[in-house]
Amino acid sequence: MQVRLTQRLTRAAVALTVMGLAGFSAQAETVRVTVAFYSDQTEPYFKKMAEAFEKANPGNTIKIEMVNWDTLQQKLQTDISGGTNADLAIIGTRWLLDFVKDDMAEPLDSYMDPAFKGRFIGTFLAPGQISGKTFGLPIAASARALYYNKETLTKAGFANGPKTWDDVVAASKKIKASGGYGFGLQGKEIETDVYWYYSLWTNGGDVVGKDGKAAFASPAGIKAATLYKSMIDQGLTQPGVTNYSREDVQNLFKQGRVSMVISAPFLAKQIKKEAPTLKYGIAPVPMGTTNATYAVTDSMVMFKNSKAKKTAWKFLDFLFTKEPRVAFTSGEGFLPTTKEEATAPQFADPDTKAFVALLPTARFAPTITGWEDTAKAVSDAMQAVYLGKAKPAEALKAAAREADKALGK
Repeated sequence: MQVRLTQRLTRAAVALTVMGLAGFSAQAETVRVTVAFYSDQTEPYFKKMAEAFEKANPGNTIKIEMVNWDTLQQKLQTDISGGTNADLAIIGTRWLLDFVKDDMAEPLDSYMDPAFKGRFIGTFLAPGQISGKTFGLPIAASARALYYNKETLTKAGFANGPKTWDDVVAASKKIKASGGYGFGLQGKEIETDVYWYYSLWTNGGDVVGKDGKAAFASPAGIKAATLYKSMIDQGLTQPGVTNYSREDVQNLFKQGRVSMVISAPFLAKQIKKEAPTLKYGIAPVPMGTTNATYAVTDSMVMFKNSKAKKTAWKFLDFLFTKEPRVAFTSGEGFLPTTKEEATAPQFADPDTKAFVALLPTARFAPTITGWEDTAKAVSDAMQAVYLGKAKPAEALKAAAREADKALGK
């Protein structure tokens, strides 16, 4: 009798253990997160956040996968096609519409209560909203300004930095006479088009018009392209412009080889770390006929086919609390996207304030179908202009025809 009772108790214990494990397994989830590479700090940050989340949520696992920006979009598309995509991913917000149209992005409004939505600075939450629904949360945000070398610009007669493109040209001529290069001009890889938009926008032009058609082959566009080409021809930029990516041009500035460059807040952080003796100033993007800057957000999205949405959302909720946001934003050198992080002392410095002051004149890449193909058409056109293979007017008109195909016009 005792043996049978012991056996029954043993079987019951085993059954309860199995049931408990089954319940545990049903509750525990693995969330895969595709993360874009920003700097050497990106991966350690996200792994630290994953460990903190796992500790607070035993049994759940966060797997972080790092991908370089230049290959990120293609990888996501390939993974989605094969059904192997992650649950969450960082994307360029300008890609969001295509994910929404393909019914791959999960609407997030049903997960958000008013308090969660109220965490965000509206300017940066808006780009992730399409047709009244929120599909992306602003994981990173920045604007663009002109960095200038205080020493060489002071010698050139512009101690407070250039105000206009005419000032840039004048200063660059004096810097050239002293054996240097004035303006660092990007002509390669991601954001080659954006580097030209600075001149286009500040000369009163636009990329896409209200009719949805390409608008950059305009008098303002031709003037903007002609300006850059003339600076190349006069030796006012670094030679071989089309060999220089955004990072390459930034490195030239940190090395003191060019005296002016347009970039984002994170460059200031890089300078402090890599070129601490470099004295620099930050000024608005030079003006032609108006003031303008480029503002950009990158979004964290949840894919509709995720099998771990509950835990994926819980991880998102965690990432967008104050301490994780402050750590990421200050570590990478971005602008705050939530109200609480904006109050942190890390963002009270003059550099951050200089960029925040530019937001009223900021322009975002429009969330429209065909934007990436439009950007590529512009980049190809500007490279042809920089290389002297095409005149500004003909290059822009040809690019506009290609863009209109992508835009469906």
